[in-house]
Amino acid sequence: MAQLASGVGVVTVRDGRDDLGVTVSAVMSVSLAPPLVLISLTSSGYLNEVLLRQDRWAVSLLSSGQAAVASRFATPGRPSARLLVAGTPHHRGAHTDALVVEGGVAALEAETTKVVPAGDHTLYVAAVLAVPYLNPALQPLVRLRARYRAMGT
Repeated sequence: MAQLASGVGVVTVRDGRDDLGVTVSAVMSVSLAPPLVLISLTSSGYLNEVLLRQDRWAVSLLSSGQAAVASRFATPGRPSARLLVAGTPHHRGAHTDALVVEGGVAALEAETTKVVPAGDHTLYVAAVLAVPYLNPALQPLVRLRARYRAMGT
């Protein structure tokens, strides 16, 4: 599957007083009417555990200049998401209270409607609550062959 290019996003959730997040390359549109998206998370990860009890979350779809942000959220043993976005423009989602990284190609706030165990991952189907921003002028960050790449490279 490393031969398949995929967009890169950061999924974030607020869990009480803490913020959590992880880099994902499995984000997809499921339906336009109603608007539904799907993310896939490693079942053994802590964020998966949190999303099983917190239904609302955000995903920031990163732009080609945000590889450093993707790397920060992909690092094992990473600290609170609040520390990971320090120095990076961000805001809290109005519907989820989750951190939304600015400067990407788009951001979505979502609410889980269905959870599907799938091997060593868990799939989350979610209704789109809001689109805090959409910037088609930027190029997306993609992951291909275990590396972050800008489109066209």
